[in-house]
Amino acid sequence: LLCGFYQPTKGKILINGIDISRAPYGELIEHISAIFQDFKIFSFKLQDNVVMDAKVDEEKIFKTLEKVQLKERLEELPKGLGTYLYKDFDEEGIELSGGQMQKLAIARALYKDPSIIILDEPTANLDALSEYEIYQNLKDISHGKTSIFISHRLASTRFTDKIIVFNEGRIHEYGSHEELITKNGLYAEMFSKQARYYSQ
Repeated sequence: LLCGFYQPTKGKILINGIDISRAPYGELIEHISAIFQDFKIFSFKLQDNVVMDAKVDEEKIFKTLEKVQLKERLEELPKGLGTYLYKDFDEEGIELSGGQMQKLAIARALYKDPSIIILDEPTANLDALSEYEIYQNLKDISHGKTSIFISHRLASTRFTDKIIVFNEGRIHEYGSHEELITKNGLYAEMFSKQARYYSQ
């Protein structure tokens, strides 16, 4: 709905007071980047997996890949940004791990420098350390932007300003991490259960 793929059956979605259904779609997508759970990595060059454009700012791509901890992997590649992923078009194409592919998908969203970033389970394929580093970087990258994290892994909620808890399709709770823990409701219960896995 936020990306404009579907229209709400009732109510409105407003961004800065503007009904997005009335905004030109081209303008809307200029300001929004989204990373979905079922993102795709293409059998193209590395740089084309970050941005598909005739005019490419290589320095900006390098900086974006550094933000998602892919700089070291990039430096290992003899063809750099020109390295193909997979071997469909180049026998020397490389394979990325699941975590590296997820980082690349995040880089794709960040390169655009959007006003609004939507991340649907963005660290599902990452180990705990990589997840922590990504969220730390996203906190810095998101400065001055609106970032929406959709996650069942509640470790990510510690990096957010506000948390919306949905239950049965409705907003059940809203507040900061500290406020919701103090409230001792559904969020506090879920957080406590997940925290046990880390404390044991």
